[in-house]
Amino acid sequence: MEISQEKIKYKRISKRKKTFSYNYKKNLGNLLRESIFPLPWTIWPYEAKILIVLIGIWSILGICILGSSSWWVASREMGHWAYFLKKQIFWTIPGIGLFYFVLNTNIRNLLKFSRIIFYVLLFLIFLTNFTGITVNGSSRWLVLGNLRLQPSELIKPFLILEASNLFAHWNIVNNDKKLISIISFGLLILLILKQPNLSTASLTGILLWVMGLCGGVKLSSLCSFASIGFITGCISILNNEYQKLRVTSFIDPWKDQQENGFQLVQSLLAIGSGGLFGQGFGLSIQKLQYLPFMYTDFIFAIFAEEFGLLGCTLFLGFLAIFSYISLRISLKCRNNYTKLVAIGCGVLLTGQSIMHIAVATGSMPTTGLPLPFISYGGNSLIASFFIAGMLLRCSLESTGLIGMINTRKTLN
Repeated sequence: MEISQEKIKYKRISKRKKTFSYNYKKNLGNLLRESIFPLPWTIWPYEAKILIVLIGIWSILGICILGSSSWWVASREMGHWAYFLKKQIFWTIPGIGLFYFVLNTNIRNLLKFSRIIFYVLLFLIFLTNFTGITVNGSSRWLVLGNLRLQPSELIKPFLILEASNLFAHWNIVNNDKKLISIISFGLLILLILKQPNLSTASLTGILLWVMGLCGGVKLSSLCSFASIGFITGCISILNNEYQKLRVTSFIDPWKDQQENGFQLVQSLLAIGSGGLFGQGFGLSIQKLQYLPFMYTDFIFAIFAEEFGLLGCTLFLGFLAIFSYISLRISLKCRNNYTKLVAIGCGVLLTGQSIMHIAVATGSMPTTGLPLPFISYGGNSLIASFFIAGMLLRCSLESTGLIGMINTRKTLN
C-alpha cells in the first residue's frame, strides 16, 4: 500500500516538473521573440548590463571630446566648426548597426566567415604598401572613390576571431594549421611594419601573445616569438629614418622642440596646463592649432587639458572597470572559443587606449594610434563597435540560453 502511494507521489512530482519545464521554455521563447536583443534585458548577466552602459558612455564621451577638440581646426580649414563632428556621427550610425548585427550573431557563425575576410584585408594591407596614399611618412590608407579605407584598423576584429580559431584548442590542432596561421600573423605584422606603423604592429603582437598565453601555448615558445618581434621592431626602426627620428625625439623632445619633438612637447604642455581640475570643457588652448593631430593621435592631451588630473584619473578608472568586466566575461564563457574572443576584445580596446595615452604623455615614442570611440576616424570607429559587439555577445552566450554548440567543430 505504501509503495503504491509513493509511486503516485512520484508521478505527480514528475508531471509538475515536466509542466514547469514546458511553461519555462514556452515563456522564454515568447520573451525571445518579443525582445529586440538576443536575450530579454531582464535575464542579461550583470556584466552584460554594465558593459553596454560603459560602451554607451564611451561613445557619447567620444562625440563630446571630438567636438571640443576639432571645432577650431574645422572652422579654419573646412569652413564649418562641426565638419569633423558631423562626419564622426555619420560613421557612428553604421557602427551601431554593425554592433547590433554582431550582437545578434553567434560567435560560432562569426568564426565561420572570419577567415575569408581576414585574408582579403591582409591583401589590402599588402596593397597599401604600393598603391596607398602616404600621410606623414606612413602609407596606411587606400582610396576607393570618396572612401578612404585603413585595412590595418578594419582587420583587428577578424584578427581576434582568427587567433581564437587557432588558440582555442592549440594542443590538438594539427601542425599544418598552426604553421599556416602563424605565417599569416607574422606576415600581417611585417606588412604593417612596412607601412611603417610600429604602434599597430606592436599592438598586434601583444594581442597575439596574450591570446596565445591564455590558449595554452608554452611560455618558452611565446618568449621566443616575443624576442623575434622585438628584434624585427629594432631593425624596422634602424632602417626607417622616420621611425628613428620618432624614437630619438621621444628620448629628449626638448632638444629639438621646434622640429621632431614638437608634437610631444605641445602634448606635454597641454597635459601640464590642465592642472588638477582642467581648463574646462571646450576651453583648451593647445587645440588652437598649436598641437598637431589634436583630434586624432593626440586627442587625450586635449582631454587632459580640459578636464585635468581629476578627469584623467576618472578615465583611467573607467578603463580599469572595463578591463575587469571583460575579464569577468571571459571567465564565465562556456567554451574556449568565446573565452578567447572575450579576452582578445578586452585586451585590444584597453591596450590600444593605454598605448594612445602613453604616446600622449611621452611614455612611449610618438606614433599614430587612435583612442577607441574617441579619436576621429570612421575605420577605427567601425572596428571598435565590432569588437565591443563581440565582447557583449560573449557575455550573453555565457548564460547558455543562446549560442549553444550543435555540432563538433572539425580541427583538421
